[in-house]
Amino acid sequence: MPDVRVFQPAKTAMQSGRGNVKKWTLEFEPGSKKETDTLMGWTGSRDTQGQVRMKFESKEDAIAFCQRNKLSYTVSEPKKRRIKPKNYSDNFAFGRKTLWTH
Repeated sequence: MPDVRVFQPAKTAMQSGRGNVKKWTLEFEPGSKKETDTLMGWTGSRDTQGQVRMKFESKEDAIAFCQRNKLSYTVSEPKKRRIKPKNYSDNFAFGRKTLWTH
């Protein structure tokens, strides 16, 4: 089982831009299971590495960090983004297949 995971995070639903998704993130795999506190009902774990999340400018920097610190790692490549070209005038085209509604 790998110690860390290297990935490029996806854009959150609250963002309109793609500025924060260019960096690569390194996070540790969970070392112990989460437990529920009987008194307060909070969920937590004894594993403090689960709180560590590091950001790197490139995938190569993250991999070099893992190799330098003798960490086993897996790299998750991001999915390729497909952009559908759209024109505003297509909303009012004569041969439109669906009805135009407000």
